[in-house]
Amino acid sequence: MKTIAVTGGSGKLGTQLVQSLQQQGYQVVSLDNQRSNQLHCKQIKVDLNDFGQVVAALHGADAIIHLAAIPAPLGHTYPYIFANNTVSGYHILEAASILGIRKVVMGSSESSYGFAWAETPFSPDYLPLDEEHPQQPQECYGLSKVLNELTAEMFDRRNGMQVISLRFSMITKPEDYKHLSISKPESFKKILWSYIDIRDAVSACIASIKVEDRGAICLNITSNDTLSDWETERLLQQFYPGVIDLRAPLTGRTAVVSNQMAKDTLDWSPQHSWADSEKIVE
Repeated sequence: MKTIAVTGGSGKLGTQLVQSLQQQGYQVVSLDNQRSNQLHCKQIKVDLNDFGQVVAALHGADAIIHLAAIPAPLGHTYPYIFANNTVSGYHILEAASILGIRKVVMGSSESSYGFAWAETPFSPDYLPLDEEHPQQPQECYGLSKVLNELTAEMFDRRNGMQVISLRFSMITKPEDYKHLSISKPESFKKILWSYIDIRDAVSACIASIKVEDRGAICLNITSNDTLSDWETERLLQQFYPGVIDLRAPLTGRTAVVSNQMAKDTLDWSPQHSWADSEKIVE
């Protein structure tokens, strides 16, 4: 496996991923609707909603990391967001099938569980929240991610394609931490205080293209700790007192969203925490 196609290569995560892949010796092709001066690889300007363009752009790739999407139910009409995200996801997988590309990594989201953008807030059925928890989005973005995951399962059934959907939590850069309201836990209640350092998100993407024979699976990609200086038990008592089904200890600042399946499947573990920049000793 030599050539990796990265859609959304000009984006926040895509830029760092392309650079890391190149450092590891891969040839990278960035597929995006705009070019980036930060990238020093082959760049193809492509409309992922045009299937012909997608097939042509992916020709010669050995694997795909699909990150391009409208990243929230904001800035566009809901029907456009849903159509863009689902159609482009289908086009990537159909093109991979036609071209014989056997490995695809799909950028999914913890928004698929429904908590982050819910107009009618609700609580988890149980905690820690793992990949088996029901996905109950109330808006177009989370729903688009659910549908992309189902589409991935279809392609695995059809021709055995390996499609790993990474349910990223809020992706943060090291320079972001000083601007986040770590000491105001209500700020991140709706995302269950879940985050992932961009460096760990990159390493999860790369680990996903290296594993073999995993079929179509979905993995939570989140940090080991919460985005709060409160202990987790205090957070839950204050903000989610009705959740009584606790299936594992949540001592200290242990993350509310579980990343155990990603650790086991990818031989990966997050290495970075907001607390590192604060020189907090855990």
